[in-house]
Amino acid sequence: MSTLPPCPKCASAYTYEDGAMLVCPECGHEWSASAEADAAPAAKVWKDAHGNVLQDGDTVTLIKDLKIKGSSSVIKVGTKVKNIRLIEGDHDIDCKIDGFGAMQLKSEYIKKA
Repeated sequence: MSTLPPCPKCASAYTYEDGAMLVCPECGHEWSASAEADAAPAAKVWKDAHGNVLQDGDTVTLIKDLKIKGSSSVIKVGTKVKNIRLIEGDHDIDCKIDGFGAMQLKSEYIKKA
């Protein structure tokens, strides 16, 4: 008995082979068996406002004044942030800023130092 992958569209386990294609009888979705083997999840690449690739531990600089939510404080342009951590989500940089503490930033408001 062969083990075929489930349907990527509806997750049905009843897929079958039809020549070089895999077919789902429940939703009718067809896909290539070779594409299934070649498909590897691509690693996410984080980029700054200028298109430079970011990595964990980089030092970055703010390119815009940022208001802190729930406070009247502002983080000024040119503030350096050391040792960033890249995370998934809307705010994709986790960091600690001297004088303000731990917070998350968007990569569109920073440039690599």
